[in-house]
Amino acid sequence: MNKKVTYVKGQFNCAESIIDSFNKNNNTKIPVALGSGMGTGVTIGSLCGAINAAVLIIGYLEGRETYQEENKARFLANDLLKEIKNKFGSELCIDLKKSNISCEEIVESTYKILDEILNKN
Repeated sequence: MNKKVTYVKGQFNCAESIIDSFNKNNNTKIPVALGSGMGTGVTIGSLCGAINAAVLIIGYLEGRETYQEENKARFLANDLLKEIKNKFGSELCIDLKKSNISCEEIVESTYKILDEILNKN
């Protein structure tokens, strides 16, 4: 991967790490605070925070402002989730942890998949 993603346990959570790394690599200013409540599967083991943040970034970049516009972000988010599920078998934090997939691994993989999806479009 050409772009660096940083996750350090005890610093930013997985979602904040995705947003922070994306900002640094792409000169964007997406508020890192948007990811603060997403870590540990939105605190209950639900959708992984890294994946949640990647979907947020897709919406930020490709989202629509009116209902009359095509919802391109929806299709890209769908691609992201399919890739994650194909690679790990689940997008849920609790399942990923049960499968011994580290936060570092899911952050790195999610970031790579996000980068690939955005570069295709």
